[in-house]
Amino acid sequence: MEEKGQTGLKPYMSPIMALAFSIGSAIGWGSLVVTSSNYLGRAGLAGSIIGLVLGMAIMLVIARNYSYLMQIYPESGGAYAFSREIFGHDYGFLTAWFLILTYLSILWANATSLPLFARYFIGSAFEVGKIYTIFGYDVFVGELLLTSAGIILITFLCFISRKAVAYAMTAMVGILSIAILIAALAAILGFKGPYDHAFVPESSAVTQIIYIAVISPWAFVGFENISHSSEEFTFKRTGIFRLLVISVVVTTALYVLVTILSMTAYPERYGSWLEYIRDRGNLDGLEALPAFYAANHYLGSTGVALLMAALLSLVITSLIGQTTAASRLFYAMGRDKMIPGRFAEISKYGTPGRAIGIIAVSALIIPFVGRTAIGWIVDVTCIGATLIYGIVSACTLKRARERDDAIERFTGMLGLVMMIFYALYTLVPNLISESSIERETYFLFIAWVIVGFIFFRILLSRDKSKKYGNSLIVWASLLALVLLISLIWMRQSMINANTRLESNIEEYYEQQVDENASEELEFIRGQIDDLEKDDTRAIIMALGMFGFAMFIMFSNHAYMSSRQKESDKIANTDPLTGVKSKHAFLNMSHEADAGISDGQLNEFAIVVCDVNGLKHINDTLGHKAGDEYICAASELVCDIFRRSPVYRLGGDEFVVMLEGHDYEHRERLMQLLHDSSVENISLGKVVVAGGLSEYRHGEDKNIQEVFERADKRMYSEKLALREKGSITRE
Repeated sequence: MEEKGQTGLKPYMSPIMALAFSIGSAIGWGSLVVTSSNYLGRAGLAGSIIGLVLGMAIMLVIARNYSYLMQIYPESGGAYAFSREIFGHDYGFLTAWFLILTYLSILWANATSLPLFARYFIGSAFEVGKIYTIFGYDVFVGELLLTSAGIILITFLCFISRKAVAYAMTAMVGILSIAILIAALAAILGFKGPYDHAFVPESSAVTQIIYIAVISPWAFVGFENISHSSEEFTFKRTGIFRLLVISVVVTTALYVLVTILSMTAYPERYGSWLEYIRDRGNLDGLEALPAFYAANHYLGSTGVALLMAALLSLVITSLIGQTTAASRLFYAMGRDKMIPGRFAEISKYGTPGRAIGIIAVSALIIPFVGRTAIGWIVDVTCIGATLIYGIVSACTLKRARERDDAIERFTGMLGLVMMIFYALYTLVPNLISESSIERETYFLFIAWVIVGFIFFRILLSRDKSKKYGNSLIVWASLLALVLLISLIWMRQSMINANTRLESNIEEYYEQQVDENASEELEFIRGQIDDLEKDDTRAIIMALGMFGFAMFIMFSNHAYMSSRQKESDKIANTDPLTGVKSKHAFLNMSHEADAGISDGQLNEFAIVVCDVNGLKHINDTLGHKAGDEYICAASELVCDIFRRSPVYRLGGDEFVVMLEGHDYEHRERLMQLLHDSSVENISLGKVVVAGGLSEYRHGEDKNIQEVFERADKRMYSEKLALREKGSITRE
């Protein structure tokens, strides 16, 4: 047990645990329950398998991008931390907002699947105490209690023990993998064939394969959850890509095995497995679950027991995985003061307890909205995952260009292009494909964005350090996305209205005895089809004009921003070293003083650094050598304090402002600075003396008081280094 009051998350997660979290978070209960209808029913056996493999290849590109950024930014927050560091805090907020929706909605979906589990295997035991019907779904007291018990149990375990949960996660991923493998092998070996319906007859094979590949974000989302636990790894991050590759490949294999299993057996009254799959919505018990029916067919009750264990494990691993990822995200947001800092507090068990608590509260409320609404919310995750993966790819592309990493430049660009295609395919109905997203999902997405705008406005009012609101292009883009989806929502409403009209007319004419009724009905159907085509053309034209206008606006904004950034860079950058200038330090000091005065800035430290021996270098070797010495000192300081702004106040003096990750590890970083300087004395390299002082909440009235304490400690360090042989001015 870890001591109360500790700061930061401590390492505990081994490679096997990380792999278990990645697999367990990616594959949920839907792999055994709805895979057959989503895959086999839409693309046939060959189409499903090829599409899954293609989707795997796409996810491997995303995995490469994640592993690249995790090695550069090994901290909690995952994509949120990446976008914050590379594009700024506004992008960080946008990423965090959709990460929250994605992880919580998957958590809610798996929590509310427990009553469905009971309905399939226990019957109506928990369907007691009906409260109301919402969106056509009956809500029962018994099922609410079952769901609540599952949520409370999982969140309690996540709260009190990280290692126990990790061991449980590892064991359950092993159980579900072995159970699915045994059932699938039994079916494959016992199946007499033939493997008919390689593709479904309604559309082309290419269309079916693309459909399966495009739902990959839904099928794999969660494999990247371990990026939120980077601070808790006990292993070197150079092996992260290999770990993610194994996770994606194993997840794909499990999906393929379940898909094959689901079509190997069906009731005799059906002419084919495809006919059976498509009628499962009208069935009950094992027949409603093709994978379970097949397992029972080949292995009897043992097969059913195996898949029941697998299904329960899938639900639990997904609950644990999403809770862990979301809690680390909230922890990172609390540490950055995006949300109240108490969410970054670490409990005596070494977990972000308050963050886990807020997740539990949200999960306990959601079952009251009914399973139908949960389905709409989960569909939003397709949009959210596409957006997040696109941002991660953009982050990879930008950082790889700066570091001249050719492979990641390629994977970053490829991932970004694919996510743009995914967005068009998923969001725009009848432009590339027939939409499978309900119009309520579009409405929920718009509502979530609007709530995000409101939350961001509150955040701006509390942001005394002015970290937010600097990237207008982010919010213009998001507003454009809202308008785009509003148009699509309007289009879907038109389609639904036309479908309803056609259904009413058909019902009316079916009651007529007029011999010309069928011809009239066919004529009306043709008119409705023409109306839908006109609606689609109008929407496409509107989207085209809107897109062109947005392109011009963004282009103009990018040009003006580049000019402003160039001016700011000149004013705030030290021309010799490239770090921030004295002017930038004065601006930061004013903002920090305002934050101290308002009580918004509670946790930071100042490091004052001085370059030993600069005068000696100037006097003996000249000022050019002195400038090179200053640049070497700047490089040393920046290399140690990688996540903090470094300022040169002039001459041989540097200042570092520590917050967040560097603040939490300040003692280790100061020791590293000391050790590096001591080593450099004997090597004849640059020596830097540093002094650190933390802000004392309630005592320090401004940043100058913190600076002065750090400056005194720097001189003490300077004397200590001189005793070890370093040259100073004296």
